Amino acid sequence: MRRSLMVATAVLALGLSITPATAEADGTLSLASASVKVGEPITLTYSTPRPDPKNWIGLYTDPGNGPVNETYVGSSLKWVYIPKGSGTATLPTDGLEPGDYVAYALAKDGYAWLARPVKLKLTDPRPPRFVNDDIPLRNARALKPYAATVGGLVRGDTAGLTFHKVSGPRWVTVGTDGSVTGTPRVSDALRPAAVRIEARNGAGQVTSATATIEVKVPGTRLVPELKAMSWNLWHGGSRVNGSRDKQLKFLLDHDVDVVGMQETSSTSARELAEALGWDHFQAGPDLGVVSRYPITGRGPLPSESGLPAVNVRVRLDDRRDQEVSVWNVHLGHSPYGPYDACFGKMTREQLLANEVSSGRTPQITAILGAMKADLAAARRTPVLLVGDFNAPSHLDWTDTVRRCGYGSVPWPASVLPEKAGLKDSFRVAHPDPVAAPGTTWSPVYPTFTGGYGHDGHKGEPEPQDRIDFVHYAGRLRVLDSRTLVEGTPAPVPGHADNAWTSDHAAVLTTFRMR
Repeated sequence: MRRSLMVATAVLALGLSITPATAEADGTLSLASASVKVGEPITLTYSTPRPDPKNWIGLYTDPGNGPVNETYVGSSLKWVYIPKGSGTATLPTDGLEPGDYVAYALAKDGYAWLARPVKLKLTDPRPPRFVNDDIPLRNARALKPYAATVGGLVRGDTAGLTFHKVSGPRWVTVGTDGSVTGTPRVSDALRPAAVRIEARNGAGQVTSATATIEVKVPGTRLVPELKAMSWNLWHGGSRVNGSRDKQLKFLLDHDVDVVGMQETSSTSARELAEALGWDHFQAGPDLGVVSRYPITGRGPLPSESGLPAVNVRVRLDDRRDQEVSVWNVHLGHSPYGPYDACFGKMTREQLLANEVSSGRTPQITAILGAMKADLAAARRTPVLLVGDFNAPSHLDWTDTVRRCGYGSVPWPASVLPEKAGLKDSFRVAHPDPVAAPGTTWSPVYPTFTGGYGHDGHKGEPEPQDRIDFVHYAGRLRVLDSRTLVEGTPAPVPGHADNAWTSDHAAVLTTFRMR
């Protein structure tokens, strides 16, 4: 359904001005209040000379994926039908994050405007709070100016919010906007800078956290160890209450440097990066990359390349040889190999034929073709290939493991990257698939819910498998790789209050930069 929280398949450029494509927006739309507390309903009044049972109001983030040119861009967050010529409608705000939103009145289950859209802000009435007690910031270079921020990491009532430094090294200054600046000395590299920061809102309510900064001396690597992650957000995290705060805390707790994200719902990569003070590439409705260090190059959007992939170049230091090329992918999901094997009992030849019909084999072939120049230069600039591949690994389906009764299965989505010179970082760290299965699908689906042509197996155990990866090539050494969830996720449908906000586990690999 186009208004449900599904991954969008159509892509238009975001950030367009809100201008109707036609002159038919001849109705009215207004808000009872342009500021609404999260948990309270949004009340709107509308009128139109063109009533229809399928007219509707949709709510979107601003900026976001609303129908800015009366054309579908992405799914609405909340919606309600408005069948009359005039009346009042309400939209719930449960599960939404504080921030800026825009409501559209739209015609006949489509995207033609009935009226000019209206903008509003959702606020959090609770006292201010940092999303985490400990905030690791990007590394600093001794004798060079430094800048980072904690300004986006406070939630709750942030009206009139100001920041100040409570304690920490003399070289660090904290601005009232949460900026963290200064120029460290060489002697400051002896120990990490621990900066206690207080935030106070206009009502005098206070919260505090400790930011830490590693200082590196001249001539050494600014980022000697790189933490890279693949993370399917599951409709941007919207299926779980309070997801944005939980996502931010997760990234901070694990001190991540760069993340390839899937299912971003058009805005999540941008919103997470802005809160963290990081760089980002929000590449349409599905894929995004966030990076603690500057992104110096961005490849084409999927809508431009025709590939379910995006790539960026991340500068880890001011020297050109301190860059990494990051590719992030989200391959086709149906037919799904483990279902065809475990439920369908297909032959190996049939499984491989379905990998082609799913799009995954031609997709990964085309993506590796697009990566050819980067892979050829991997000895100078390391390459990462991360993502949700929606397919198992041939390193896991072996004669020893015998998953679902099968011996070796050469799943193309993992075989082809290996042939192109990439290594599976998790299997480098954990060579034995029996001792370390590394399951990423799925922490919230222990039983099969049907579909994919296998409804007869509904209610049977879900085939658990490793379908999310961090591959690499070039001058990197794997120090550690693990799959991650927070807490013990409750299965669907009791997942709404999970600490973990996704239906996939994330994959985090720590590399030593050589």
